[in-house]
Amino acid sequence: MQLAKQHCLSEAEYLAFEEASPTRHEFVAGELFALDGVSQRHNRIAGNLAIALMTVFRDKPCQVFMSDVKLHVAQGSAYYYPDVMATCTEQAIAANESQLASEPVLVVEVLSPSTETIDRREKLHAYRRLPSLQEYALISQDMQQVEIYRRQGEGGDIGAWLFITYEPGDNVEFASIGLSLPIAELYAGTDVARMP
Repeated sequence: MQLAKQHCLSEAEYLAFEEASPTRHEFVAGELFALDGVSQRHNRIAGNLAIALMTVFRDKPCQVFMSDVKLHVAQGSAYYYPDVMATCTEQAIAANESQLASEPVLVVEVLSPSTETIDRREKLHAYRRLPSLQEYALISQDMQQVEIYRRQGEGGDIGAWLFITYEPGDNVEFASIGLSLPIAELYAGTDVARMP
């Protein structure tokens, strides 16, 4: 049996393909991965956080992006679509027409059954290599739980991260952007909001 040779895309080929595609794809080391749709609960949680971030950023030179803006992780030759990300660089503010960000201070993934393993392993490893990143948050969509990896110290040291878990009744602190809110606010408008 002879295996077909798989063509790996270049980053330029991926970007051109993605611009014309009706389906979003993440890109890692030459391979495409189609993204599934998300549940209403997933969407609502991401939207609740984005609204809270936009309120904090009202008078600051920062931007909030949701799942249609790609994040470029140059070190891994990868492009991802985080559920929510925040950046405060002049480059992002000036490039309003771009569908690409590369220097976030906060990246958030709302966990889905189909992506949880990738979010916890591959993306955790990739995102922590971004020198600008201060926090990576994982928000459960099935229970009130938020996990945050927070950079300790300066520079790109991948090992200097603090892990924090928030549960029902806690105030979640996104220290990278100066936001603290009751965990229940992230789940407002969902059936998870009523869970203890």
